[in-house]
Amino acid sequence: MSPQPAAPTTPTESRRPSRLLRAAVVVLLLLPVLLLAGLWYGPRLTDWNEHRDRLAILAAGRLGQRVTLAGPVQLTLLPQPMLEAGGVTIGGPDDDISVRARALRLRLDLPALLGLRLEPREVALVGAEVRLPWPPVPAGGQPFRPPPWLTGLQGRLTDSRIVIGQVVLERVDADLAAVTASEALRIQGRFRWRATDVNFDTTLGRAGWDGIAPLALTLSAARASASASGVLLPEGGFEGTVQGGGSDLAALLPAPSGSFRLRGRLSVTADLLTADELTLDLAGSPARGAATLRLVPAPRLDLALVTGKLELDPWVAALRGAGALPLPFGLDLSAEAAGFRGMTLRRLRGAAFLEGDRLTLTDIGAVLPGETEIELSGTTTTIRPAAPANGAPAAGQAPASPAPAAVPGGRLEAALRFRGSTLRATLQALGLPMEGIEPTRLREGEGRLRLTLDDNQLAVPEFTGVIDGGRVSGAGVLRFGARPALGLGLNVEKLPLDGWMPPGTLAQLGWAGLAQRLAGMDANLRLSAEKASWQGLAIQGLSADAALENGRLTARRLSGRIAETELALSGVAQLGATPRLTDLALELSAPSAAPLLSLLPGGWPGNLPIVNAGISLRLSGSGPANAVALRGGFDLGDLKAELAGSLDLGLPRYAGTLTLRHPGAPRLLTEASGLTPPPWLGEGSLSLISTLALTPQELSAENFELVAAGLRLGGQLSLTRLTGLPRLTGRLAAERLPLPLLDLASREPMHLESLGMLEAELALAAQHLEPAGLPELTQAAATLRLRNRVLEIEGLEAQLAGGRVQASLRLDGAASPPALALEGKLSGVAVSAPLAGLPLDLTAGRLEGEAGLRGSGHSPAALRATLEGQARLALRDGVLAGVDLRGAYAAAERDISPAAEAALRAALLGGATGFEAANLVLRLQAGRAVLEEGRMAMAETPGATLSGELDLARGGLDLRLSLAEPDPQAPSIGLRLSGPLRDPRRVVELADWLRWRADR
Repeated sequence: MSPQPAAPTTPTESRRPSRLLRAAVVVLLLLPVLLLAGLWYGPRLTDWNEHRDRLAILAAGRLGQRVTLAGPVQLTLLPQPMLEAGGVTIGGPDDDISVRARALRLRLDLPALLGLRLEPREVALVGAEVRLPWPPVPAGGQPFRPPPWLTGLQGRLTDSRIVIGQVVLERVDADLAAVTASEALRIQGRFRWRATDVNFDTTLGRAGWDGIAPLALTLSAARASASASGVLLPEGGFEGTVQGGGSDLAALLPAPSGSFRLRGRLSVTADLLTADELTLDLAGSPARGAATLRLVPAPRLDLALVTGKLELDPWVAALRGAGALPLPFGLDLSAEAAGFRGMTLRRLRGAAFLEGDRLTLTDIGAVLPGETEIELSGTTTTIRPAAPANGAPAAGQAPASPAPAAVPGGRLEAALRFRGSTLRATLQALGLPMEGIEPTRLREGEGRLRLTLDDNQLAVPEFTGVIDGGRVSGAGVLRFGARPALGLGLNVEKLPLDGWMPPGTLAQLGWAGLAQRLAGMDANLRLSAEKASWQGLAIQGLSADAALENGRLTARRLSGRIAETELALSGVAQLGATPRLTDLALELSAPSAAPLLSLLPGGWPGNLPIVNAGISLRLSGSGPANAVALRGGFDLGDLKAELAGSLDLGLPRYAGTLTLRHPGAPRLLTEASGLTPPPWLGEGSLSLISTLALTPQELSAENFELVAAGLRLGGQLSLTRLTGLPRLTGRLAAERLPLPLLDLASREPMHLESLGMLEAELALAAQHLEPAGLPELTQAAATLRLRNRVLEIEGLEAQLAGGRVQASLRLDGAASPPALALEGKLSGVAVSAPLAGLPLDLTAGRLEGEAGLRGSGHSPAALRATLEGQARLALRDGVLAGVDLRGAYAAAERDISPAAEAALRAALLGGATGFEAANLVLRLQAGRAVLEEGRMAMAETPGATLSGELDLARGGLDLRLSLAEPDPQAPSIGLRLSGPLRDPRRVVELADWLRWRADR
């Protein structure tokens, strides 16, 4: 049957199917979008908080711990199913593990979710604080098993904090995985500890039938890494090995920077972690040691090191800069050699314990350079200044300075012992200057002290010891700062004051240099020494109490006993460009001056009586250093002295007046020299008034006046010493100058050593010169010179009885034996009294003459015995007492008779003879004076002759006075004088003449 033709359709009917098709296509295309939109916005728009409790119960059943949700709950299906709840707490107060998290995120299994089941595949804690117990193994010896919620899913911690016991790990990001109960638990991630980011990887295996579970841990930071491997024991603890290394040990411990390697055995218990049998390499230095982390009762890390050589400075710096550590740290160190501040310490041993900001040093011992052994124990802490209660400075105060960093070392309190035989070498190695110190100083010593050191000061509250055989004790404090301040109190048994600086240091510095050195510090000193010495001078009971403040030096009291003499000094010196002294006082006193005067150079005073007298000195002054006004007094027995003047300490130079007084000049001469006062000195007091100028090189006495009994003396003297011997110059003028009698018969040696003590050139003048036993001279003047032990008196001129005397003398004390030369000349000297006191003596006339004498010997008698030379005398209009030559001539002209002979003899044995002229020429040799010529001219007579000799050495004479006869053939009439010089025997020689007259 053939098909029937289709019925015709209208246009409207033909477009309807196409529209339906397009609508179906659009619906099919929008359905996934709507579905995705529903899956995205539907859970977010749903309030899940009403299901919070059911979700907490669900999470607790899955995690095996009680779960509390306090925050909002939200479910998202895209991009993956995720359930997030806020304010999460896992576990309770009695649980071993407790977790508080900002958010808990559960990644759900999608097929299970479609079946309306919640199957977590990943647990993530965000902002969690996880508290884990210590020890990490259960009690009762049960093997460790991962929590049930880790089986079959993964765990993650993000931006969290883990607290294990007292150890806190910050910024923890970690992944935990344990797929099945038979697989190992692996934890890896990173955390921050002590500002150090640490990566870690831990693998904990499942326990076997014996309950032992393997454990491997690896820690790595930027510059260090360590790994441990071993087993967890069923009874608790860990046994295994540890090894590590890195480029910077300081990243792990308070130690110096540098590479390190270590290997050893590791043991962990509930309260102790021990790494022993360690072999280490610290920056190329091998070492052995052990480390212990004690957890009970409080965490503490201890490290013990034994090494051959160690640089100590980096370790000290590391300990001081370690800051507040999270747990106490102890270091026990032993090294055969250690470098410290450029020194090498031997046999170093000791322990250091750092807890917070407190560092404790125990039994530190070492041998310093110079073989000085030290032992030290102490503690250091950080000092923090107190802040105002409101946190701001009080009104009117400046803002407080920032507090110092909280590092150990801010304050050190320690006890130190030392002992050494060459302290100089040790002190020099410590950097103290030893140049200029006497080599015998600081040789050996031992002692102990307590010290406190902080940022502000170094204090030694106690010190006792023995230095160079003398006891030393005391205390002191040194405050640091822009202006250091020193307080020191010392008690010493023996103290040498010299030999502590190069010679001449103070002289080179001068006042300006010394003031500059002292201007920048303050000091307070109290010193006591049983025995002190300076330049060989012994000082007993030395005591010093002085202070230096703002350039003001105050000597409250400096005292001591020198040669049994008490001395005390006090005063104030204001240092500066021109120092000024105030209230300067010096006192000296002793019951006997003998010990003190025995310190003077030379043999004076010996055993003289004056040395047993009491002595005292009082001196006071004030004023600038270049013009200190001084006043003082000095007493030595009855001798009183006063001075007043000005002292220039810069030069130094003193200028002022000196007054000496004594009630008895002869007694003072006896007590001070042991000499018997000469009769010419007489009786009377002593008075000396002088203007003085004194410098180290010169002593000048201007316009002095000396009155000593009958002696009056004045003038000017200057004693200088630039180079060589002192030199005395000046002028002396006396109104009356008695001279002692020289005993020419003395056999005592002449003490001429004093001629070598100085050189002199003096102008001498005296209105009345009174030599003992000789006529008085007036208007006398001479020049005295002393050089090279040669004494010369030149140009002596004086008036004598209307005439003049000129003389010179030279005494050579350097010759052996000493030599004397004397030259003199008389002119116009009138004789008006017996001249020599001999039986034949000149009693009147006018005398002229000259002489030149020389002699040598060690005593006056020797000089007299060796005299030689020549003398000439001329007399005019004189009278010779003891003989009547004119009467003798008159008797000789008479006829021979007994009466004439008796008259002749009487004339020769007495009477006086006037003559017009007489000439004598004497030659001296070996102390004998021979009359080479002796003539006397008398008017109206032939005259007379004198011949013979004088024995000056023995004090005898043999002279013959002869009357001349007109007849040359006639024998002479003579008078012979022989015997002692003072009392000769007179013999009239007439026999030949009488015989001749009888023959005629």
